[in-house]
Amino acid sequence: MSTEPESTVKPCECSQVNQDELYERLTTIVRSQRTVPGSLIPVLQTAQNLFGYLPEKALRIISKELKKPYSEVAGVVGFYSYFSTTPKGKYTIRICLGTACYVRGGQDVLRAMQKELNIDVGGTTPDRKFSLEVGRCFGACGLAPVVMVDDQTFQRVRPNKIGEILNSFD
Repeated sequence: MSTEPESTVKPCECSQVNQDELYERLTTIVRSQRTVPGSLIPVLQTAQNLFGYLPEKALRIISKELKKPYSEVAGVVGFYSYFSTTPKGKYTIRICLGTACYVRGGQDVLRAMQKELNIDVGGTTPDRKFSLEVGRCFGACGLAPVVMVDDQTFQRVRPNKIGEILNSFD
């Protein structure tokens, strides 16, 4: 049996697997990692891949099964920006606020996106279609301001184009 956690598990997008089954699977995975030094972060990554985010119940299972204080587990989750305790949307929108994008109106684009989606940075729309994040530089300064939706880049974005961008996603 491998000591590597199942880190390639994708979040379930079907109704065939219920939450209880996911928690049982997580418990089994965590127990298999109990004696592996440094297993906390790989286990958290596996849990996030399993659920699509890190629900409190999953953190409590990890804490219990790895015999680590809940505060330690939650502290690691809070420290690393990769981890999320809120469900993510189907599409992740990132607004660049690096120097060039900021100077060329990135903040206005962000405000327009927040208004259109009715969520704050770090939030997800109620239908779980979009999550909103901020980036500091996407390496496309000459195209500022830049918005990325997953791996798709939108350049020279103006606030009045936000609706058009959002409508291009099913």
